[in-house]
Amino acid sequence: MTTKAGLVRDQQGLQEAKTAIDALRQEIPQAVANAPRERVQLSTISQLLDAAESIAVLYDPLPAVSTIAAARKEGAPLLAPEVLGNRALFARYGDEAAVSRAFAEAAFIARLSLYNHRVAASPLEPRGAVASFDEKSGRYTLHLSAQSIHLNRDQAARSLGVPREKLRFLAVDVGGGFGAKNFIYPEYVLLLWAAQRLRRPVKWIATRSEGFLCDHQARDHEAEAALALDREGRFLALRIKSAANLGAYLSGAAGGVQTFQYVHLPGTVYRFPAIALSVSAFLTNTTPIGVTRGPGFAESVAIIERLIDEAARQTGCDRARLRSLNMVPESAMPMTNALGRSVDSGAFGESFEKGLAFADVEGFPARQKESEARGLLRGLGFAYHIKGTGGPPSENVEIRFLEDDSVLLITGTQTIGQGHETTFPQILAERLGMPEEKIRLCQGDTDLIPSGGGHGSSRATYMGGTAIWRAALEIIAKGRKIAAEAFEADEADIAFADGAFEVRGTDRRLGLLEAASLARKAGAPLDTYHLWTREALTYPNGAHVAEVEIDPETGLVALARYSAVDDYGVLVNPMIAKGQAFGAIAQGVGQALLEECVYDRESGQPLAGSFLDYALPRAKDLVPFALAFNPKRCRTNPLGVKGCGEAGAVAAFPAVVNAIRDALAPFSAGEFRGPATPERIWRALRKGVADQPREAPALSAKRG
Repeated sequence: MTTKAGLVRDQQGLQEAKTAIDALRQEIPQAVANAPRERVQLSTISQLLDAAESIAVLYDPLPAVSTIAAARKEGAPLLAPEVLGNRALFARYGDEAAVSRAFAEAAFIARLSLYNHRVAASPLEPRGAVASFDEKSGRYTLHLSAQSIHLNRDQAARSLGVPREKLRFLAVDVGGGFGAKNFIYPEYVLLLWAAQRLRRPVKWIATRSEGFLCDHQARDHEAEAALALDREGRFLALRIKSAANLGAYLSGAAGGVQTFQYVHLPGTVYRFPAIALSVSAFLTNTTPIGVTRGPGFAESVAIIERLIDEAARQTGCDRARLRSLNMVPESAMPMTNALGRSVDSGAFGESFEKGLAFADVEGFPARQKESEARGLLRGLGFAYHIKGTGGPPSENVEIRFLEDDSVLLITGTQTIGQGHETTFPQILAERLGMPEEKIRLCQGDTDLIPSGGGHGSSRATYMGGTAIWRAALEIIAKGRKIAAEAFEADEADIAFADGAFEVRGTDRRLGLLEAASLARKAGAPLDTYHLWTREALTYPNGAHVAEVEIDPETGLVALARYSAVDDYGVLVNPMIAKGQAFGAIAQGVGQALLEECVYDRESGQPLAGSFLDYALPRAKDLVPFALAFNPKRCRTNPLGVKGCGEAGAVAAFPAVVNAIRDALAPFSAGEFRGPATPERIWRALRKGVADQPREAPALSAKRG
């Protein structure tokens, strides 16, 4: 079979190509019918890939849009005829009239155009699954790498048209998720269907390139932001007009990111009497957007922290003083922002001051001079983050006391590298006064517990931990009755402490595990199931400070120092919290310096399809992170905890970008979009006009 189809640029050539394609469509079925019936056995991945490469596919390309600007342009090709102008949603929040009045009366107005570029979650373990079907029971089983197996199971059941009890999903040990593994993907349903049709197990593991093509990506958000200030530098009003690139489809999370998380705290930790916020979201010929660490909140924090730095530059005000002046004080907590959202706890000003001291900001001028002596530009930047954590609103646990005196702790949350194997038994052991080694955590199996919110939005310790705490109270109440019967005492006289029941004022004691044994023999075991639904989120927050060095000859940016003071509420395990924070910081730094999902503007073809095209931070790109805590007890849960898994990614991106802008400030360097690659920084420097070297950085001025 031959074809004349090729690169054609005129109408005649286009017609010839179409004619040739039509001829192929006629020839292919006949060729297949005449092909020999010899079966080819392909047994290895390499053979399968070679076979796939041998297939030639002829496409009739259609016009594509890959950016927000292209999607909203008049006459742009539509991805779906019912989505006019490719705009899938539009919403307004706040009080535009109050904002307009404040802007009319303002002494200063700072404006900034921002782009929060697209990134990939890139977990160490790609998505994958093994499906099987049992003909006798009619049950499907799927082993998969996912963050929320109960949600995935329920959606797969609906797709297959079977009761959810016919499906068992297992994700025993997951090699990272970062949001991309939260939601259902077509492959999982297809694997189950194929296993049922073939009557044999079916396995699929995504290649890294398939991950870049198919896994939900994140960010890709533009904003026009303006800040009104009075003569003293107090914030009067905030106006943000934003647009999000949703990709080709509105995924399960993308709508919620734009209409809940992003608009939840648009003023973050600062006092804004008036806010006006609008958000549009557009469909494009790109991979759908989902979530990654800090979805929505990260975009909001980046806007505010970049905008405050811009306001400081335009007004000549000290960057740190401007923040401190406008932060909601601890005495005003719980705070309610201009859009009616409440935050229960936090000492923002205190954490910020501690963060500056911990970072040795006063010593920055000396470090800057040392860098200049080596021909490098040094910049200082910081950002104050806050994020609502909680995810799905309900969570459950089951606690079983076994005959060998061990305790089974079953949770609906999932561990994907956060260390639940340590923290969950620790919480239960502390509540029940028993050794941690007696407790065995079981999770990641839909047959073990009826429901579960999995892991997303840093929810596990808050949601799962609270369920454990509440279940422990029920266990103690049950045990108190058993102890009262054993002691022949009034239940009101039974106290519980240090893992044992005792009659007040006596030395008569009954250990919890002894009580569990008695209860089991009496036919009323202490085993307890508890389901609860939250009414509020938790709000981790903190100050992050970054320093960078830039080589003006090459544009190369290097992270020089990074420190933070964070408030995660009561710390169950400080080492676990630090590990989570460090990983998130690395992700935020990666976005600022290296990572970007790039698409061809004309065709929509992904250009970042592997780690040859997408640069993740490596050890040499990072520095030792210094982290301290300023915990303020959360008031929305009995443990007093706040989620800690996303904060670093929310703060690191704007902190590093602010440090880069600070280093470039003497050169009036132009803005750059995307990560601070050497080429972008080199071009930004050359667009600017070099000023006289400054004697001291802006932040070295005395702060009041």
